[in-house]
Amino acid sequence: MAHPKRKQSKTRRDKRRTHYKASTQQLATCPTTGETHLYHRAHWSEGKLYYKGKVVMEKEAVA
Repeated sequence: MAHPKRKQSKTRRDKRRTHYKASTQQLATCPTTGETHLYHRAHWSEGKLYYKGKVVMEKEAVA
């Protein structure tokens, strides 16, 4: 049975397990606005910042 000569660090192990190999970015559809956006990212729509279907922030009007 093969044994490693040295322990592999957590960083090196986790780098190998990442999903950088995905061919395309995953897109989600906002339940409120119906717009497509990247998963786990907030997105702007009509002057409002949405995250998980809720308004997080509104754009301030320039006076």
